[in-house]
Amino acid sequence: MSSEFRGNSPKGGFRDTIGMRVVELDDGLAVMELTIGPETLNSHGSLHGGAIAAIIDNTGGLAGCYCHETRQIRKAVTLSLTTSFIGPALSGTIRAIGRKRSRTRRIFVSTVEVTDKNGNLIAVGEATYRYVGEERHQHGTP
Repeated sequence: MSSEFRGNSPKGGFRDTIGMRVVELDDGLAVMELTIGPETLNSHGSLHGGAIAAIIDNTGGLAGCYCHETRQIRKAVTLSLTTSFIGPALSGTIRAIGRKRSRTRRIFVSTVEVTDKNGNLIAVGEATYRYVGEERHQHGTP
């Protein structure tokens, strides 16, 4: 685990706005959390699906963009995102665990599982990303 990112999210405007934070970051692995608050609820009083999709997208992307060797975070864009909502989250903190599954020079795929405060699975997702610019290099741009 990279301790430099423990509890200290790399800066991200939307991520910061809704309160997502990086808990663990390593080669091929990212763990993020989000504490449910009024700004993240839908009209039924549960966590909004958009917030769940956002944490899946961010966690999966970080899992494929972090290079442990150089401690660099490459840049990538999301090409596709599939989310399956399994159950609601009403309060507390959700946790997303993302794993990079495959990679070519320019493209990678990650899967993400999202659990509620009790460890119940609330969503799963899979996303495909493309590295941008010089970030295609496996170690990122120094």
